[in-house]
Amino acid sequence: MLYQTVTLQRVNHVMVVTINYPMNDKGGMARLSDELAELSTEAAWDEEVRVIIITGAGEKSFSMEGCLNGEISGTNEEQEIKFLSLAESIAKLDRPVIAAIHGDAIGQGLELALACDIRVAAETSRFGLPHIRKGLIPWDGGTQRLSRMVGRGKALEMILTGETIDVQEALRMGLVNRVVPAGELMKVVMEIAQEIASRGPIAIRYAKEAIYKGMDMTLEQGLHLEAGLYLLLHTTEDRTKGIQAFREKKASPFEGR
Repeated sequence: MLYQTVTLQRVNHVMVVTINYPMNDKGGMARLSDELAELSTEAAWDEEVRVIIITGAGEKSFSMEGCLNGEISGTNEEQEIKFLSLAESIAKLDRPVIAAIHGDAIGQGLELALACDIRVAAETSRFGLPHIRKGLIPWDGGTQRLSRMVGRGKALEMILTGETIDVQEALRMGLVNRVVPAGELMKVVMEIAQEIASRGPIAIRYAKEAIYKGMDMTLEQGLHLEAGLYLLLHTTEDRTKGIQAFREKKASPFEGR
């Protein structure tokens, strides 16, 4: 597929997805939604892709406040909202996804970042869900993912006031994992991605599954899930090769089998 709103780059086992320009109109958002869904399907079938980085070509690529001016047609609201979702296809990926945020993450852009597993931001970044100022609420997962990430109180404060917070506040509340100088952002993110990609890909996917699914279970159920996935790893070739490499003090040649 020839992508219009994003560009793709492969660096070993890492797929870098770059949003080409700010998405502040309904047509652009529709194309971006469709293309994110397409590349997510592509990545899910590609065993060589072990980590995905989502970033933007400029400081405004995650700033999607302008899209709040759009209106749902009213003819088929549920399908239209689903179609325009950016976060849904990213959240469903079983591979780790890292958001590299150069500037502001506003509106649906922040909801996209919330669907990623790790968020690394530049020192000048700001974050906000200003929907309430237009009589709306976040609809692409913002009310659910933000509250799970930073707690109910902070999520309520951000969403009900529509305020924008700076990157240091985002770091304190757990909204971002790391803050780095803008010039070092992609270098740091790529180092994190390569570190993850060097580990056993099956173990990485199972760990992500255990964490996310376990959050919706009781502790007892979550422990059973964890144990089951751990036992499954013992049936893989990667586990055998990993043990052998550890004994021989060599790098583990994980192949995802």
